Amino acid sequence: MQLKAGSRLQSTACDTQVIVVRAPQGDVDLRCGGHPLSATAPASKATVDPNHAAGSAMGKRYADESLGLELLITKAGAGSLSIGDTPMQLKDAKPLPSSD
Repeated sequence: MQLKAGSRLQSTACDTQVIVVRAPQGDVDLRCGGHPLSATAPASKATVDPNHAAGSAMGKRYADESLGLELLITKAGAGSLSIGDTPMQLKDAKPLPSSD
């Protein structure tokens, strides 16, 4: 799937919805719950793959720095995000400077 910043995608297996914050060049096999994400609502939901059922947290960012991909979760769900079968990592918050 070709991604671009600002795109809204949703899982075909659970309630997860994301916004693409940073998008890489070229095609990406982006999945949630083991199934591809879609720009439109599916007619029926697929079953979440137990190997990809760690869940996604609303308001959190997930990233793959090697690809240059960053996603923001706008609606949480039971499925976990992955690129192919490789799980995406939760992006850590930047530490704020000390206010001594």
